[in-house]
Amino acid sequence: MHEASPTPPPSPAATSPAAPAEPLSHGLKQRHLTMLGLGGVIGAGLFVGSGAGIAVAGPAIVVSYLIAGALAMLVMRMLGEMSAAMPASGSFSVHAERALGRWAGFSVGWLYWFLLVVVLAVEATAAAQIAHGWVPGVEPWAWVLLFMVVFTVANLTAVKNFGEFEFWFASLKVGAIVVFLVLGGLAVFGLLPDTDPVGMANLTGQGGFLPNGWSGVVSGVLTVVFAFGGLEVVTIAAAETDDPARAVGRAVRSAVVRILFFYVGSMLVIVTVLPWTAQQAGLSPYVKVLDAIGVPSAGQIMNIVVFVALLSALNANLYGSSRMIFSLAERGEAPRGLLKVSRKPGAEGSSGQPGGVPRRAVLASVAFGFVSVLLNLLWPDTVFLYMLNSVGAVLLFVWALIAASQLRLRARLEQEAPDALALRMWWFPYLTWVTLAGLLGVLLLMLTDDAARPQVLWSAGATALVLLVAVGRERRDRKGSRERAALPDR
Repeated sequence: MHEASPTPPPSPAATSPAAPAEPLSHGLKQRHLTMLGLGGVIGAGLFVGSGAGIAVAGPAIVVSYLIAGALAMLVMRMLGEMSAAMPASGSFSVHAERALGRWAGFSVGWLYWFLLVVVLAVEATAAAQIAHGWVPGVEPWAWVLLFMVVFTVANLTAVKNFGEFEFWFASLKVGAIVVFLVLGGLAVFGLLPDTDPVGMANLTGQGGFLPNGWSGVVSGVLTVVFAFGGLEVVTIAAAETDDPARAVGRAVRSAVVRILFFYVGSMLVIVTVLPWTAQQAGLSPYVKVLDAIGVPSAGQIMNIVVFVALLSALNANLYGSSRMIFSLAERGEAPRGLLKVSRKPGAEGSSGQPGGVPRRAVLASVAFGFVSVLLNLLWPDTVFLYMLNSVGAVLLFVWALIAASQLRLRARLEQEAPDALALRMWWFPYLTWVTLAGLLGVLLLMLTDDAARPQVLWSAGATALVLLVAVGRERRDRKGSRERAALPDR
């Protein structure tokens, strides 16, 4: 183990587009990044949570997914532009600091880290409940412990282990959706044994395509928009590839369109094969469709897919949180002790194992993850519920800061390093402003929704607290700089 060279507090030069060299390993390959982009957002939110969206929007859930997916795609395009030009392990936290100041980088970095380690507890607990159903003799807490230990070890050894886990997890999820789309498409046209063509009856019956009007579509957007969270990890991981600029550009280009196709295509199959009134919140619409077309053991098959999706998200969140807090430490916004990374091959005193892994950052993230899991197991309806609500809308705040950062950095890059803009945001700056307006609209609509309002209020409170700390730190540093400047030369 060795300690990375200390990084001084950001200076004006630190806001330039040039990115410093990363001390982390470059063990991720293009296939890892591509599959991470494809599989990173295909999780339990799609396989199970989509039922709640169908229940409120009906067949028009397809439109809800189009709107939410377009919003996520625009954010990813902006993030891809900045990450291709300035790859860094802290991704949008680094971009926010360079564009808006230290307060922004500090705030978005810590908020995103907190979001990941809290959601990690939900994923670990949900996966443990599925495993407990398969092996009732093993208590859920034991499964949680096993999952956390396995993925901690995987993230401590080498980044390529994380990449391999995610590659195969994502391959299974993508494969499951492709098979579902094929079977569903055959069922729609009556090409499966003992099936008749479905036609468009389920899209136009039971109240029509818009059974709850456009208000149902809006409610559907509020329900499904958070299912697209997780794409951001692609740009964090890009810093650990051999060619970050090229890797993130290819990953973003391939991921956003295909993910939109998987989400919207799945919803279109579901509401075409079965009446939307057959769906209900909490039950997987995928299971209902597979049961309806005669796939044996559909429930158990989907349980396996959801289980893998949860473990995949747990692995990705542990990785993303460790790299984010490491980046914060690099910039002096987190404890400096987190800067230690494992030695790289050939380094003096090296044991010969792959290096460049921020092990203390991994352990810090998993430690808080264990605390979150414990709170979820002991007080799921009180303490942990408040924590979960406090990060419920943080993703939208993060996306808004990404858009604001891109507005500032794009102009700077065009002046100082136009060749670095290998991936450009479409119709800049108009679509960036449209994205910001859309995110604000979603937040305002959440305030009018009784179920979503607590998430916005608690998340706003958590964000305000982090902003106060960030502003306080900045004022303290400025005061210290003035006092040092006032001292007489010796």
